[in-house]
Amino acid sequence: MINGNKIHSILLASGLLALSFANYSMAGAAREEGRLLTATEVLEDVQGMPDQRLPDTLLAHAYGIAVIPDVTQIAFFFGGRHGNGVLTIRDTLNSPWSNPVFISLTGGSWGLQAGAQSSDIILVFTTKSGVEGIAGGKLTLGADASVAAGPVGRQGTAATDVSLAEIYSYARTRGLFGGVAIDGSVIAIDKSANSSLYGKRGVTASDILSGQAPTPPETAQRFLARLATATHTAVRNSPAPQADIPASAARVPPASRAQVAPAAAATAPAAEPPRTYPLDSQSPN
Repeated sequence: MINGNKIHSILLASGLLALSFANYSMAGAAREEGRLLTATEVLEDVQGMPDQRLPDTLLAHAYGIAVIPDVTQIAFFFGGRHGNGVLTIRDTLNSPWSNPVFISLTGGSWGLQAGAQSSDIILVFTTKSGVEGIAGGKLTLGADASVAAGPVGRQGTAATDVSLAEIYSYARTRGLFGGVAIDGSVIAIDKSANSSLYGKRGVTASDILSGQAPTPPETAQRFLARLATATHTAVRNSPAPQADIPASAARVPPASRAQVAPAAAATAPAAEPPRTYPLDSQSPN
């Protein structure tokens, strides 16, 4: 028979374990929010350089944008790179951007090389297949999707042919920004980071991108607002983060909107089922 002291010890241990888990979750969420803030700063800095910015033509044809700050590359004959960042996509070229999904970027190289450096990587996806075609939870650049070093600045805007590659890659190193070759690098879903930011264990990339995940914190909205400015698109700011509200309805007062709702429901087409994305179907944690 368990005496009172043992029961007290068990309850105390359970409480400490729950408190430790809560503190760990809060620390994880703070870390991911910091990563979002850094990604926002990278976008702001890059777009603030007229002669080295992302070309407007390329951004206008982008179905996905990934920002991966502080990618560390270390080499001594064999080189490796790794970094963590965020990815957001849109269904059409006029749609608001989805809530951000955390990803990782990992790659390697052989050759006469030595040293270490840190770069901010930006990937621009110009086709839907480049984003949605991530089978098994990861995408190998250059194998699963064609990738090319992207053009920059005003001249890049005039010379950009978005049909040359599915993904254009950029790197900012020591203040310099330009296209970079990262063939062979692998993009994978960062499940633990997504769970921390959205406060839901087991949340999937499909949940986030299709609007089935909890509302993200303000840092995510700041990132999306900066991206919307760069791509000249609307900001997704409805209470349900993935629910699109027509601009005409947004200008109608709430009381009037309630009166016109039945008529709108009668003429509105049937809602499509939520889209799913195979980004994290089998990816490791």
